[in-house]
Amino acid sequence: MGKLSFFSILSILSISITLSTVPPPTAALPLSTSSRWIVDENGQRVKLACVNWVSHLEAVVAEGLSKQPMDEIAKKILSMGFNCVRLTWPLFLVTNDSYASVTVRQSFQGLGLVESISGILANNPSIVDLPLIKAYQAVVSSLGDNNVMVILDNHVSKPGWCCSNFDGNGFFGDTYFNPDQWIKGLTQMATIFNGVPNVVGMSLRNELRGQKQNVNDWYRYMEKGAEAVHSANPDVLVILSGLSYDTDLSFLRSRPVNLTFTGKVVFEVHWYGFSDGQAWKNGNPNQVCGRVVNNLMRKSGFLLDQGWPLFLSEFGVDQRGTNVNDNRYLGCFLGVAAELDLDWALWTLVGSYYLREGVVGLNEFYGLLNWNWCDIRNSSFLQQISALQSPFQGPGLSDANSHKVIFHSATGLCVIRKSLMEPLRLGSCTDSEAWRYTPQKTLSIKGTYFCLQADDLGKPAKLGVICTDSSSKWDIISDSNMHLSSKIANGTTACLDVDFNNNIVVNTCKCLSRDNTCDPGSQWFKLVNSTRSSTMGAKPSSLMSSIFDLESPVKDVLGLA
Repeated sequence: MGKLSFFSILSILSISITLSTVPPPTAALPLSTSSRWIVDENGQRVKLACVNWVSHLEAVVAEGLSKQPMDEIAKKILSMGFNCVRLTWPLFLVTNDSYASVTVRQSFQGLGLVESISGILANNPSIVDLPLIKAYQAVVSSLGDNNVMVILDNHVSKPGWCCSNFDGNGFFGDTYFNPDQWIKGLTQMATIFNGVPNVVGMSLRNELRGQKQNVNDWYRYMEKGAEAVHSANPDVLVILSGLSYDTDLSFLRSRPVNLTFTGKVVFEVHWYGFSDGQAWKNGNPNQVCGRVVNNLMRKSGFLLDQGWPLFLSEFGVDQRGTNVNDNRYLGCFLGVAAELDLDWALWTLVGSYYLREGVVGLNEFYGLLNWNWCDIRNSSFLQQISALQSPFQGPGLSDANSHKVIFHSATGLCVIRKSLMEPLRLGSCTDSEAWRYTPQKTLSIKGTYFCLQADDLGKPAKLGVICTDSSSKWDIISDSNMHLSSKIANGTTACLDVDFNNNIVVNTCKCLSRDNTCDPGSQWFKLVNSTRSSTMGAKPSSLMSSIFDLESPVKDVLGLA
């Protein structure tokens, strides 16, 4: 009997198997930890997708309150897809008597910021004559009213911009960093916010650094600080930072923290493009990505394997999109953050500052919002990070539906298909196919015989059912581990790519080594583990059901037996 033409079937039948993200329920607070995951009271994963809001500079008032009402800012945060704020604070806010009774108005007057007072009176008049700590509490309360969680971050001791090795704020024993005063301040803040449900965590100290830093004092004081916070407020997560500007937690590999409590400890790490100077701009992006990620895993990423949550509490880029170093770093970062499904906090929400490093009204180009705090500075960036604002996996997501999504880090989108008749393209990761990466290195759609195939250079990648030849094998190559490579009919090696219309195509692999002028971003993909629920977008006909049934005799018809 002659074989039924598979493509004649496709011409009359079209189906769509897509993933559907079920919106997570509001977290049942307080939060705790379960192995490497942060979970709510019901044991369901809560992924921290946070933004940093600065409140530690000289005015000691949350930035932007002279530009917009705090309720509008809170609503904007939520509308951009964030579920929490890392709200910074200086130690002196609660330990230095000179700040105890200072009001918001007086703080600005002392800095000569008359225009900021006018802005506060126009946008947030209720706080202008409140003491600084009460104004801080009002911001936390406003965020809570809008269902935004808060992590209190002790950023510095003396109010001001952070950070340098010689600012007196870097490590225990520095000019402004008395360990006893620090523990006193942590205890006071933990006590003040005990019973405030949206305060879900406290970060003990930002970016430890400087000539005095050492491992023994880190254990001595960070363990004391953690115990103090937990004793004063047992509900909050206790977040511990590392050494060298919070880039190094490697000492924990062989010597874990010794605490009297469990289920509340989270570690944090920072990663910026400038953390490695101009390496991204001056080096080959694949090689730099590989080297930097290996270093990240060696210094902090190993904690995930040890069963600790790792909170990437600062990352960020120049939102103008013109910084080559940042742009190349971002593609690598997003791939890693998706692959590891990290909790994170973006630096920063801030569009402009009251006063920063002597400059009034400084424009913050790393800020999500523009100078007047009204509009989003770069909406395409929000698209890039949107897939990371929901969990790919973890407690509460169906383990029975384990699969891969093909994540494109330059866009934050995933490989999807609308029908079998249309080319594969990029789309929302909530609409992604459920892929399986087999030991034979095929990428197949789960529950089907369809696999991803390379056709010819410059041509769309396609789905087929003959999955045994070299064009159906996909190797993960390059130092970045983000190129998917196959062979076309003539034996030429080619890589998965994206064209200008977001169609998935096959092209010559680029930027694999040496060349520092080349941008590999369009070819950077990550196979990301996911347990998000999948649903059938449309029920297949009985004939197509037979094709999808892996035990069906129809596979004989297709020559797959």
